[in-house]
Amino acid sequence: MITWQILVLGGLSLSLGWGIRGNFGHETGAAIPGALASMAVVLMSGRPDWCERIVYFAMFGAIGWGFGGSMSYMQVIAYTHSGHPASVLYGFANLFAIGFLWAGLGGAGTALPAFMSGESLSLFFVPMIVIFMGWGLKTFILRLFSHVRPMRRHESRLYWYDTDWLAALIALVATLIVIAFRGGLDAATSLILHLAIGWYAAFLLLVNVFKLRMTPPRGDNWAGCVGMVAGLLIYCWRYSLGGIAFATLATGFIGGIGYAFAQLLKLIYIRTGLKTNWHSVLEQMQGLFHGIGLAVSMGLLATRAPRILDNSVLRPWMLIFSIVFVLVLLTYLNHRKATRTWVEQVKSLPEKLYRIPVSGYLGSRAWIGWFELIYIAIGAAVIWLSAAHIRHPLAFIPATWLGKGQLLYLIFMWWVVIFNFERALVGFTPQRLITEGVITLRAVVCTLLVALGAQTVPIRELLSESIYSGWILRAVIVGFIATVVITLAEWGITHAIYRKEHAPGAGLNIRFGPSATATKARPRAGQEHP
Repeated sequence: MITWQILVLGGLSLSLGWGIRGNFGHETGAAIPGALASMAVVLMSGRPDWCERIVYFAMFGAIGWGFGGSMSYMQVIAYTHSGHPASVLYGFANLFAIGFLWAGLGGAGTALPAFMSGESLSLFFVPMIVIFMGWGLKTFILRLFSHVRPMRRHESRLYWYDTDWLAALIALVATLIVIAFRGGLDAATSLILHLAIGWYAAFLLLVNVFKLRMTPPRGDNWAGCVGMVAGLLIYCWRYSLGGIAFATLATGFIGGIGYAFAQLLKLIYIRTGLKTNWHSVLEQMQGLFHGIGLAVSMGLLATRAPRILDNSVLRPWMLIFSIVFVLVLLTYLNHRKATRTWVEQVKSLPEKLYRIPVSGYLGSRAWIGWFELIYIAIGAAVIWLSAAHIRHPLAFIPATWLGKGQLLYLIFMWWVVIFNFERALVGFTPQRLITEGVITLRAVVCTLLVALGAQTVPIRELLSESIYSGWILRAVIVGFIATVVITLAEWGITHAIYRKEHAPGAGLNIRFGPSATATKARPRAGQEHP
């Protein structure tokens, strides 16, 4: 039985985070709702053993949901506004595809700590750290030697269909290095290899061989995500991890259907003639449906996933690393983007204070600014307090894992809500109320649910372990039929409302025919990337 608590908090948490994600963007922005919603479903799962791993759920959930942030989707949305029948249908179909891939990888990341033994879970930390170091080194080298501006990125020799091919290659090479040192494959390096090889196989085949471009000339990371989902499912089949495969498919189908359906609701709202920030409404609705999909899949798995008994295998430094990843690294990578807004919109704030930049993110050759110095202090304090609590429990940290999880959720949620509001505040307009205002009110509701709702969730009595094959088959059949029917309905309703009229709220983008705006030609040098 799926409880109302997991549905409501899971949906609201991902919706809240998704609204914030829209202001920060890309993979790091998408990781925010992933961490928040993963903690939400764990707190409302009725599984005390899951609560003991809540930090790991938050970290892997953030990583899983972060992958989808690499995909371009604004032109797909614009196709549904176009009034061109074929383009409208194409837009809704591809919104489902993007939503499915995004939610599927997010569901898998969230479910992973529920099905990995402590020994297997511990194997992920070294390869992850090596990969993160590789990505950091890539950023350092490109920033040091590349003089190509972001909007002129197509002028770089590293430009390949505007994708993250280099990041995927670094992950592949870093994993092979770890395999060489370990003397063979294990559960962690095997999964990363399945994801990386899947990324390249799909990208090379779909984009480079078959020339399939979803939103040319925008990036084609969607193809890499197709390969990651395929690689993930192959990994689950090889290692008998049906629960993770079910979470991937169930969250993917529900999230994908909701992702496209939210766009239909936005088009209906626009037709009313009311003026507001409808794009933010769209994002928060998409997050709501993603959260419901995650809550459904994890709620069902909460009765069947095997009981976790070996958390002691995970070493203290792994716990501290996960806490720092969620509370410090994840917030820093997003919060630092606010510094550019401050410098650009606050007249009294210069780019440098006492010859030190406000932030190393502002594009100067300096890497450490005042902002980084403060975050280094915060990170040091988090590490110190975490290590001290492991040795001798601190009074302000709850004794139970449910209490610890609630504290982690509330600190993280209010941290991201506050820095999101703080970024918007310097250029606040009445339309921002639909974003920052609604997000803040939603955070208040989530606070009440976390504090009071978790007390009402019954402890789950586990049923016999399932093979999950029946669940997976039903998810695929029902999900496929629902996708086809709902996509056609979305197309028909949009046509009935707008006919061939271009719906306001997006530029005119047409995918097919003599009036098509899509072009597969590489953007020209000297011009900004579309």
